[in-house]
Amino acid sequence: MAYRVVIAEDFRMIREIFEHAVEQSEAYTLAASFKTAVQAVHWLEEHDADLAILDVLIPGSMNGLDAAAEIKEKKPGVKIIIVTSMPELSYEKRARKIGVEGFWQKEVQEQTITEIMDLVISGAVVYPGRQTILPVGNAVSTEFTDREIEILRELVAGASNREIADKLSVEPSTVKMHISNMLQKTGYRSRLELAVRMRNLGLVINE
Repeated sequence: MAYRVVIAEDFRMIREIFEHAVEQSEAYTLAASFKTAVQAVHWLEEHDADLAILDVLIPGSMNGLDAAAEIKEKKPGVKIIIVTSMPELSYEKRARKIGVEGFWQKEVQEQTITEIMDLVISGAVVYPGRQTILPVGNAVSTEFTDREIEILRELVAGASNREIADKLSVEPSTVKMHISNMLQKTGYRSRLELAVRMRNLGLVINE
């Protein structure tokens, strides 16, 4: 019996590539395919599947990681592969925390999506073997701490030091210190330049 696969990918060409990969394999059957993650979640509330392939950045009220968390809560038996082309620094960590079995970073992993599907269905947990490392001014992307990434995410959204401090339950002076440290690391001259560069590189995305 073929494994049933659900796909959520808003970019039509990529969605068709995934659909083709499923349909070309005797091991799988395409159960459903959607443009949004929330559609996939709602479909799974009424139907069963063995595997869900979810893009992270997808239009609608729910991104791929939010959908993965809801699917794992409601139907933990459904295996999940998260797909992204963005090097956002928090995606992989959050996927692991949710319990996602597969993470396909298009720019990093050498395996095809079908190979990832086979590994995940067989019980393996598959993540990139190496992390994307990008230059960020005078620094590289791996030099930023978890707290700095949290602050950067709010900075990219346009929040003030006070707003960031309130959200993260720290003092504004602490936020200011972290921003100063990041400016020193990167050599950027302002918080605006720092936020714009991080967003343009796809390293920090505020959804």
